[in-house]
Amino acid sequence: FASVYGNVQGPPLPEGDAPGLESWEYYSPPHATWASGVHAAIVEVDLKTLQVRYRRYVCAHECGLIVNPETLTHVIERQLVYGTGRTTVEELRYDADMVRSVDWETYPILKFSEIPHIQVTLLSQPAQPWLGVGEGVTGPTAAALANAVHHALGVRVRDLPLTPERVIQAMP
Repeated sequence: FASVYGNVQGPPLPEGDAPGLESWEYYSPPHATWASGVHAAIVEVDLKTLQVRYRRYVCAHECGLIVNPETLTHVIERQLVYGTGRTTVEELRYDADMVRSVDWETYPILKFSEIPHIQVTLLSQPAQPWLGVGEGVTGPTAAALANAVHHALGVRVRDLPLTPERVIQAMP
């Protein structure tokens, strides 16, 4: 990972910040999507409230021949934001009678202020065909964020979204 990003380690993380890493490979036949990469998420956890703040997200992404790097970077960034929202705040709310999340007021979504700083590095493989890429990014996003929360608190939160309530439920 450091060889891809050079000085990815940089200065020490501020107290309370924790990293989470995830490497992955995604293939969806027949020849529709193939991608692999390494994701790193940096989170800050308020130890009093257990509120998690997602500070930074770094992704090295490989998906064969890269034809349009700017568009590809935008696709990956959108999927990282989508994955972060699905992992951290989005949740279909319901009770015994019915679904309670029926509009944008009752279904939580990620606010602009909650989007972490995102850095994408593309790794082109000119000898490989160009293929679709977007679908493969969302799953590793959840894993990297959950791993960062685990590194910060020492507990595995296995139910999403990663809210303070879910963190408390995961604690022994």
